[in-house]
Amino acid sequence: MSTLLIKSIQTLVSCDDADTVYENVDLFAEDGVVREIGPSLPRNADRVLDAAHMLCYPGLVNTHHHLYQVFSRNLPEVQNMELFDWLKTLYEIWKNLNEDVVRCSSLVGMGELMKHGCTTCFDHHYVFPRGSGDLLGAQFAAADALGMRFHASRGSMDLSVKDGGLPPDSVVQTVDEILRDSADAIERFHDPKPHAMHRVALAPCSPFSVSADLLSESAKLARQYGVRLHTHLCETKDEENYMLAREGVRPLAYMERLGWLGPDVWYAHGIHFNDGELRLLAETGTGVAHCPISNMKLSSGVARVPDMLRLGVPVGLAVDGSASNDGSSLMEELRVAYLLHRLQSSKSAPSGCDVLKLATRGSARLLGRDDIGQLAPGTCCDLFLVDARRLELVGGLYDPKSVLATVGLRGAVDCTVVNGRVTVEHGRLAALDEEALSREATAVCAKYLAR
Repeated sequence: MSTLLIKSIQTLVSCDDADTVYENVDLFAEDGVVREIGPSLPRNADRVLDAAHMLCYPGLVNTHHHLYQVFSRNLPEVQNMELFDWLKTLYEIWKNLNEDVVRCSSLVGMGELMKHGCTTCFDHHYVFPRGSGDLLGAQFAAADALGMRFHASRGSMDLSVKDGGLPPDSVVQTVDEILRDSADAIERFHDPKPHAMHRVALAPCSPFSVSADLLSESAKLARQYGVRLHTHLCETKDEENYMLAREGVRPLAYMERLGWLGPDVWYAHGIHFNDGELRLLAETGTGVAHCPISNMKLSSGVARVPDMLRLGVPVGLAVDGSASNDGSSLMEELRVAYLLHRLQSSKSAPSGCDVLKLATRGSARLLGRDDIGQLAPGTCCDLFLVDARRLELVGGLYDPKSVLATVGLRGAVDCTVVNGRVTVEHGRLAALDEEALSREATAVCAKYLAR
């Protein structure tokens, strides 16, 4: 049994059902679970943190990432490309992925996320070159080394260039291979219990790189095992035109035909839904991971998040791949999302508090969890602390629920806690030597790109 006591928290923003904001309270956790929040708790603990002058928030939840892309970010040849050309170019690099590259890129990407207040990461990994090793095992090992709560996906592609898709032959597999590996991944790694540190979803890449058979069979397998379904959808007009030409229907109608609607499904991006499609998402509880920075960088468009929220579509926040974002900070995504929708939608845009809740409660809902994304007795002790005396926060704390989105936070948070354990302390990773990791990752990246 391990215990944690965080004392004298100046302000705790809970994101609970009542949107409670506590002042001058303690938080006590036992075995990674919040047991009590209140003033001057008479508790002893294995670890005690003094949080005087600190703001406390639930850990942010990232609902869509491609951690392997950390080692192909900021490449000059793709900086001005849109999605299809961008993918075709980068697949020639990604086809050289191996276990060491995935392990190091996962450590770097999750470390960056954690330093900016993210405590749970969902990664959409769908590139499995032949002979590349145990890529999901490498990811879970990286998450465990950092102390991050991790949802992996057994992604997949079965349509290569010769089949009318985008990826090269060396990174696609047969439907039978994919389904066998998907079942194996669930059985090895998925933990359905409350407060789980490891979970798995099935996530074929996109309608333009997988077959109808793969989408349909993946949905059946996911529901047989009780895991969630994820893919990219309605990211670009090129995708829409591709599906209209190949299938004669828009992307969402195609996915509906194959059983891909429901509260166990969430899509990445969801930019180009029409009014009727948004209503269908709301009626079925099908979710959307909003990736504002990636959408802007690839000139994909602006997702209709204000309309989604008005209709009741489940929405969470995500950074997307580091190669289409060039960063792994969900904290940065908060402010960009707030400003983007203020520009695009003016008075109907989500407030700063609304955006915080997208990154916490909303994101937790997409992952099928009610034990993260908030701080209340019985929930996971996943949180971060920020010193309220930072210069960039002076004069901005009249509304602590909105300040992270409206004023924003530069630099790392002061402390991150996952499962009741300190994983970032004084703005630095607690479990790993950052300088040593940087040296190793730089060497692995250079070797990978040289191929």
